[in-house]
Amino acid sequence: MATRLLQNFNGGHALIVTAAPGSEGALVATLAKLGVSAEYPPLVDGRADVAVGELKSDRDILFVDGDLEGAVELPIDPETRLAPIPVIGLVGVEAPSRLKALVNLGASAFLRKPVHGGAVYASLFMGINQFLMRSDLSNRIQDLEARRRSRRAVISATLTVMRETGLDEDQAYSRLRRESMRSRLSLEHYCEMLLSEQRLAPDRPGCSESLPLPGRRPEAL
Repeated sequence: MATRLLQNFNGGHALIVTAAPGSEGALVATLAKLGVSAEYPPLVDGRADVAVGELKSDRDILFVDGDLEGAVELPIDPETRLAPIPVIGLVGVEAPSRLKALVNLGASAFLRKPVHGGAVYASLFMGINQFLMRSDLSNRIQDLEARRRSRRAVISATLTVMRETGLDEDQAYSRLRRESMRSRLSLEHYCEMLLSEQRLAPDRPGCSESLPLPGRRPEAL
């Protein structure tokens, strides 16, 4: 299912990191017209005073002046290169090193300085929706990885049942499915628990004969 694109930014909250608040152009005035409040986090020893732990991805947007060096430090996901919230770079000097620094900070859109009102909506649209789509893609990949790891447990449990009962592959798989349904667990979770019990009691013979769950008495099928 495709990520739903956000088109209305009313209720958003922008944090604008710059050394000269108000000098970036029409940014704040245009954000206000779009229903987005704005504030300038103070710089303390060249570093923006941003409470990272309080940022909310469904509300906050960070604008960072690319002419500042090391003004913001955010936890960046090593795989997606995403920050906790959408980041939009304010670009003055288009030096590759400064653009790279903004990308490494998680920027998914840019605005040229001085900011013209007509460019703000497009930048918000691109920056926020790129953030949402990449976040959604990351979540899907993580879900697929978790399912792939779970399927390995199903295969291992099926082979164990085949080895210890003499059943063929289809019969062993069906047996695991019946027991997982009886236990009101997903097949993957049931197989993980079965293998975990085997690891805890590796010397118990025929432990798959009755497919017991940890903490429960074995019941013959």
